[in-house]
Amino acid sequence: MRARTIVAILAAAVGLGLLTGRFVLPARSATATPAATPGAAASSPRDGSPPPKPAAGPMTERHLLAAAAFRKAGITRRVYVRDRVGDGRYANAVCAGEKTLNETLGGPDAHFRGFATSRDTDPDDPTLAVHIEDQVAHEVAADARSPALAQNFAERLLLEEVPCQEEPAGHWVYGPTHTITVAPGITASWMGTYDGDLNTTGTAPRGKEPCGGIAVLRNGSHFGVLEVDACLGTAATTRIVRAAVTQL
Repeated sequence: MRARTIVAILAAAVGLGLLTGRFVLPARSATATPAATPGAAASSPRDGSPPPKPAAGPMTERHLLAAAAFRKAGITRRVYVRDRVGDGRYANAVCAGEKTLNETLGGPDAHFRGFATSRDTDPDDPTLAVHIEDQVAHEVAADARSPALAQNFAERLLLEEVPCQEEPAGHWVYGPTHTITVAPGITASWMGTYDGDLNTTGTAPRGKEPCGGIAVLRNGSHFGVLEVDACLGTAATTRIVRAAVTQL
């Protein structure tokens, strides 16, 4: 087609748009959010902003995840936040030993933060809801005082959870490990939770979405564990874990 003919067609199209009061351009295609895959590093932000720097210095409450992250993940009920500092269980799974953070690492006191849809909490630990169905998530984090020690602690904490990836058929089980790398020194590893009725072979089923999960976080000299009790799938849990490790 000659260039003069193309110009004439475009001019006619614009003219028709002006006559009808509108000019429609092709819709921009939506960008899909890729699901995390076992062992794969999540891509870094592409908004042009510099990557975050690894944390250094004492842990404070501002390093913990905020309730807004769960609203963005689709939880519509109000999420209450409760904090405390000390020692306590960081993973309630029997297969992980139900030990406290100090029993596993012998480290300093940690920051505990509970997220729940009810104000009715355990008198002995206000970060835990009385009714498990009200618990949205539970985060435990501390400062190892050096990036190398934080990495060591994170690796040990992850190894504590690995046995839960194999359980007898009919028992709940963790899925394969997913890895998220936000920047050098800022990484997280998480495993989805699968109910016992989905465990027919002793391991997590393939092609099924998890119902929350557990993550081990490391950001500079900070480290932590995040349990997502809300029944969130792969994409939502990945966003929550990324937000937590970036904030840490």
